[in-house]
Amino acid sequence: MPSKTESLMSLRAVRQLSRVRVFYTAGVLLWAAAATWTGWTHPGSRQMWVSLLLTAVFAGLLATASVWLRRLKASPARRPAHHAAPRRVAAPRHASA
Repeated sequence: MPSKTESLMSLRAVRQLSRVRVFYTAGVLLWAAAATWTGWTHPGSRQMWVSLLLTAVFAGLLATASVWLRRLKASPARRPAHHAAPRRVAAPRHASA
């Protein structure tokens, strides 16, 4: 059974990876648009190749973050335990004399 800090760290990691994945997606879209624009205006230029390289870098980072996020969400042992009291119908109590 994972410790309490381990489960909190995994929840924190899931949140952080979700945020990072949004950032990497924006990076991929931005650099793909820049590569398309420079490829249209200056085909074969250095700027176009740099934009394509940065698109590939951000795509690799996005894929890595997605794989880690999927692995963290898939592991059932990392979910926090529910420690609430069981729900039982309370029996009526009799006063003793």
